[in-house]
Amino acid sequence: MQQINPLQSYFRRPALYLKLPSSGAGYPSTAIDLPDNGELPIYPMTAIDEITSRTPDALFNGVAVTEIIRSCVPNIKDPWVIPQVDLDSILLAIKIASNGTSMEIDTACPSCGETSKYDVNLTGLLAGFKPADYSKLLEINDLKIKFKPLSYKSVNEAGTKQFEVQYQLNNVQNMPEGDERDKMSSELIKTMNFLAMSLVLDTIEYVKTPEATVLEPEYIREFLENCDIKTYEAIRQYTLDLKRASETKPLQFKCIHCGFNYEQPFNINVSDFFG
Repeated sequence: MQQINPLQSYFRRPALYLKLPSSGAGYPSTAIDLPDNGELPIYPMTAIDEITSRTPDALFNGVAVTEIIRSCVPNIKDPWVIPQVDLDSILLAIKIASNGTSMEIDTACPSCGETSKYDVNLTGLLAGFKPADYSKLLEINDLKIKFKPLSYKSVNEAGTKQFEVQYQLNNVQNMPEGDERDKMSSELIKTMNFLAMSLVLDTIEYVKTPEATVLEPEYIREFLENCDIKTYEAIRQYTLDLKRASETKPLQFKCIHCGFNYEQPFNINVSDFFG
């Protein structure tokens, strides 16, 4: 007979419950165990989670984020498929569960230049998350385009690849001028453009014409590569608008030195958010 750990009653317990901005839409059935009330239990971070959040390689490749989510939000079985609209609220909820409802940040006044510390109400920020409306179709002439949120895997892979290509581009700039440098620069710029288009492609669920509904990514990519610039820019701008609609709203501050009112973006990234 297996013995029960007498310390089990001292294990961590859920500190709060989170209703996802997406309400669980967009997850494969095997990726999430959504309670009937739609609220996921959020546990505080453990000491191991803290170490994970400070591991540079794990932060760079996204493993740190997925491991922390698996630990603190066990109802999410596959963090890689988390839609972008949910990721910030999940990380913010973990922050609250682990460190409390307020967070001190440093911010510099753009008017007088003085830097001051302010307390940010994280609970208020969490309550303010609103998902973008992905049910609407973008209509361009007789085309109707349906979009979907990017998964964390797509966002992370694109960011990692873009960082690597940018690093290579910086190195190329140090090469002597000549055909070899021009050739490498051209290839890397093509790669950057390919990655940027891939992100747009990953947000498209289907493209509907009067005759057909196109679901195949290879056909949609070919369309994106060959449509006119006005059509492509309309699609790209729509994806950006959807992304901004679900992002954390800027924080509002009044400088304690000169009284100037200003706003500052509130960015959530594991490398400094949990540090």
